[in-house]
Amino acid sequence: MVLLTIFTPTYNRSHTITRTYGSLKAQNCKEFIWLIVDDGSTDNTECLVRQWQKENCGFEIRYVYKDNGGMHTAHNIAYENIDTELNMCIDSDDCVADGAVKKILDKWKEIKNEDYAGIIGLDSDMKGQIIGKGFPKNLVDTTLSVYYANGGSGDKKLVYRTDIINKYPPYPVFEGERYVALGYKYRLIDQEYKLSVLNQVLANVDYQQDGSSATMWKQYVKNPKGFAFWRKVSMQYPESKKRLLVDCTHYVSNSLMAGNRHFITESPRKGLTIMSIPSGIVLYFITKYKARKN
Repeated sequence: MVLLTIFTPTYNRSHTITRTYGSLKAQNCKEFIWLIVDDGSTDNTECLVRQWQKENCGFEIRYVYKDNGGMHTAHNIAYENIDTELNMCIDSDDCVADGAVKKILDKWKEIKNEDYAGIIGLDSDMKGQIIGKGFPKNLVDTTLSVYYANGGSGDKKLVYRTDIINKYPPYPVFEGERYVALGYKYRLIDQEYKLSVLNQVLANVDYQQDGSSATMWKQYVKNPKGFAFWRKVSMQYPESKKRLLVDCTHYVSNSLMAGNRHFITESPRKGLTIMSIPSGIVLYFITKYKARKN
């Protein structure tokens, strides 16, 4: 029985998703399903996928098309369509690292009877350089919040149990906006479960110039309600005291951007939010300026 679904949200990435497909075909273990969630692409993504579905690639390829709504809505649709025990997201401009599927399944056999939410592994760039910091050698398990609060950095590859990821509410959708931090679900999971550490590279990532990471200032302006929502969650479950102050400042800035006059009464940290108003106003103007420059 197949245990793992690798899902790929995509939007107009026909020029890079071929590389993703190639990395999957190159795996030495083909015991997985590849689920592609097309977030309203207008290029030839669907034609490519339909062609691949006819090939003898060694694994099942599933394709779901939806209207464009942003990465978080593609994740919602993915979770609704996954029926395997485990799932992992690989973006359409990234690659699954050599041998990663076998490493994941072997690790899962070792720890599946323990109460973990899943596995956390490493990302590298296309040349194999670890993104951010690796894990301490003797680290057995962690949560994302604890890892980053203790000096960790860089994106990490997450393999979640599907029943755990679906235990928590879907990502909210705000009219006219297309971004909510994927960390929302992960932060909620962190409050109840740990992740087993696999100190191996599971994905090779290639950040695009037009990707969300590279256009974050504009994202703040375009999706203020989504960001304010995420800041409220972060304030409820802070990674650290220092990070709490940062999140409060961003919450004020995001709320001003969204035109929300009730942001103080809606804040889970009212006193700290009031104290953060001056820095939030400054960040609001910096964000506006940076967004125009980008």
